[in-house]
Amino acid sequence: QLQLVESGGGLVQAGGSLRLSCAGSGINNRAIGWYRQAPGKQREFVARASITGVTSYQNSLRGRFTITRDYDKNTVYLQIDSLKPEDTAVYYCNTWPPNTNNWGKGTLVNVSS
Repeated sequence: QLQLVESGGGLVQAGGSLRLSCAGSGINNRAIGWYRQAPGKQREFVARASITGVTSYQNSLRGRFTITRDYDKNTVYLQIDSLKPEDTAVYYCNTWPPNTNNWGKGTLVNVSS
């Protein structure tokens, strides 16, 4: 079981940016994904990075979201630019594909219009 901790969320105005962090020991040896769950909706895939850093994104989010890895810091980041109110959600990281046992508390991103 991989223990991951998300951080970096907050309240931000539309058009702003945030960088979310996902940290955990052993993370460098796993493909990692970012996911989000908006109020009243199901959790959805946002982006993923392979062990070697190859990335993939949900098509509708491509261009505003960037996933990167810092192997020295055992951290995977999700940069979100040009935030929109519809980006409001709890953001989670997990392995790719996701493992039920790895879901953490997530970090809340709240975008005001």
